Amino acid sequence: MSILKKMATGSLATGKVLTDLSRAQANWELQMSRVILGKRWKWLLVAMLPVLFGVGLEVASAADLPGYLGGHKGYMPSFVTLNMFIGSIFVGLMAGLITGVIGAGGGYVLTPALMSIGVKGIMAVGTDQFHLFAKGIMGTVIHKKLGNVNFWIAVWFVLGSVTGATTGGMINRAIYQKSPALSDAFISLIYVVMLGILGAYAMYDWVSSNKKNKTADGNITEATTKFAKWLQSIQLKPRVKFDEDIVPGGRSMAVYPIIIVGFIVGNLAAMMGVGGGFVTFPIFVYGFGISTFTTVGTDILQIIFTTAYSSITQYAVYGYVFYSVAMGMLLGSLVGIQMGAMATKIMKGTTIRAIYALTIVAGFTNRLCSLPPKLNDAGYLSISSKSTAVLTSVGNTVFFVLVIVFSIWIMASFFKGIGKFREQARAEAEAKLSTASN
Repeated sequence: MSILKKMATGSLATGKVLTDLSRAQANWELQMSRVILGKRWKWLLVAMLPVLFGVGLEVASAADLPGYLGGHKGYMPSFVTLNMFIGSIFVGLMAGLITGVIGAGGGYVLTPALMSIGVKGIMAVGTDQFHLFAKGIMGTVIHKKLGNVNFWIAVWFVLGSVTGATTGGMINRAIYQKSPALSDAFISLIYVVMLGILGAYAMYDWVSSNKKNKTADGNITEATTKFAKWLQSIQLKPRVKFDEDIVPGGRSMAVYPIIIVGFIVGNLAAMMGVGGGFVTFPIFVYGFGISTFTTVGTDILQIIFTTAYSSITQYAVYGYVFYSVAMGMLLGSLVGIQMGAMATKIMKGTTIRAIYALTIVAGFTNRLCSLPPKLNDAGYLSISSKSTAVLTSVGNTVFFVLVIVFSIWIMASFFKGIGKFREQARAEAEAKLSTASN
């Protein structure tokens, strides 16, 4: 019993950490969407840049890489149907709504959703990661600044993340070349483990309504931990200095922990199709003792470089990025995250926690039910076609019913409170005018 209790406690603790990490990722996505949408029509023009770059890359490389781009090893379709593009917008909208409402990254919806509608796992990962790269580069180009970026932290981090992304991409591609079904099972297994831990904590948090170590808006709190002080005290060279404008004389630490964390983040990004920022933020703040002000700008910079390198060099050049689907997901998520963030103003905290918990359980169920059929296709299990069909149907039904119901619920809450949102905006504008006149 004691062993089971320790395992349960460890699982909940890990789930809490992962939840905090996903909240950091959501904050970044919300910031990027506000910057992009704030420029109205201009962001549409910028949105086309990654598409043009990807198409140009394919055309330029087709003659030199016939075995990959346009060849038998590439999986990317040569065209997109209207239904496929509309479906990608809907998937992005769902993820954006969930991200905006729960204040945690909704990326766990994207890859399972794409895989559920027939996209191969490796292509779902590459496409998901490319859409994050497009969002990051668009937000940065339009905003024209990255905040208080520490250049050398970013350099050492990217050195590790590039190495990690290369390793993760090679593993994913090697498994896919051996067996596409095994590749889908491998990616599904990663999501089963991650969402299983997250779901256990989310359900526990929902039931117990535990708000310890959280701020009022659900974001992680900043702290200079004993571990961070110990890490900074290790006298190894070379070192990197940071927070000179915040702490007299600044702080410093050896570059090796930064490189190691970069490797882990890059590997995770390449294997799961995430940006990695949801891991970087709390590690920088809690583990390294770097201020939030420095972390935000540096984290945005590393996300751009990590996702750019991984999505292009590890997936795009091998034909595993579906640019039209990525742009559809981007359009949907930009709008959805804003609607979701506004809807939280009229939704109860317990309702938000319930949505978070149940959507994670939906994603977990979807990938868990997909494992036996994929392993059966790969030849590692022997089950009847009827059983695989039932499992797939159950997983897809649970997933899409719950996600669609919650998406409609969130949109209804948004439109119901749109009058209230306008009144608040008008009051804020009048208050600013009053302050300026005085």
